[in-house]
Amino acid sequence: MQNDGEEDHEFILATVAENRKHAEAMKKSPDMEHDDPNAKRLLPHGHGEIVWKFTKRGQFEFACLIPGHYEKGMFGKIIVK
Repeated sequence: MQNDGEEDHEFILATVAENRKHAEAMKKSPDMEHDDPNAKRLLPHGHGEIVWKFTKRGQFEFACLIPGHYEKGMFGKIIVK
C-alpha cells in the first residue's frame, strides 16, 4: 500500500464491529501508534505492507479510521468464502 497524499492514513483489516470499536478509540487518541499485524499507519508519501492469511470465512472490512477519513469513503469490504 502507498500513501500518495499529504496527510497520515492507516489501513486496518478487521470485522466491521472491531473497526467501529477501534474508530471510537481513534476519536479519543487520533495519533495512537498501531502495533497489530492487521494495522499499518502510513505517513504522507509513505508505503507499507500487510501479508494476511485468512483462516475463517466471513465478511471483513479494511478502513482508514483516522477521524473523518472513514466518513470520506476510505473503507471497503472483503468477503472470504
